Amino acid sequence: MEQVIRPIARMHSDFSGKFGIPRQAGIVPELEGLVVFEPEYRIPEALRGIEGFSHLWLIWQFSQNLREDWSPTVRPPRLGGNERMGVFATRSPFRPNSLGLSCVRLLGVEERPGLGLTLRVGGADLMDGTPIFDIKPYVPYADCKEEATGGFAPDAGKTLKVAYSPGVAEKLPENKLEALTAVLARDPRPRYQHDPQRLYAMDFAGFTLRFTVEGERLTVREAEPMDRGE
Repeated sequence: MEQVIRPIARMHSDFSGKFGIPRQAGIVPELEGLVVFEPEYRIPEALRGIEGFSHLWLIWQFSQNLREDWSPTVRPPRLGGNERMGVFATRSPFRPNSLGLSCVRLLGVEERPGLGLTLRVGGADLMDGTPIFDIKPYVPYADCKEEATGGFAPDAGKTLKVAYSPGVAEKLPENKLEALTAVLARDPRPRYQHDPQRLYAMDFAGFTLRFTVEGERLTVREAEPMDRGE
């Protein structure tokens, strides 16, 4: 018998769009997000014992990449978008069931007014509003494989040096600056774009940021509050 699954929770994060979200969970541990349960799942007993685990698995949906068809091969950004790999050999969002899997650090179980018990997590790679279908504890003795190999993605890749034009950093919330810098250091650009004159735009924590990248240096040129009327 097939079962229809539905979201048990949604992610609240600083990313209102896809651009800039880390390519994998955990590579930017400074990022914090909030797992907010749907009303019918705001049951304290359902979280009993979860504080004993340092990390959690989130099973979620690529809700911005839903499509009726699918392809057996995709072009991984890690390979520059020029080489095809089997979809099941990648973590591409373009999958038959559009499901994602992320390992996040559990930072706390917190009561929030109007939201009930929530999970504050670190290192999440989910956009704001992402539907979450299930949460499972990370169990080190079973989930950590020291002999594992990474195929065509053996490491997290290079990092950039991040700088801010005069006066830009002061516009941003102080409690978000460390996480933002860590996100930018991971180079949010598509792997095939290298134009030093190009001005990229990324939305984060209620601000639209514009930056350039020249060599190994990323410079944030502008930061303006997002237009909430859009």
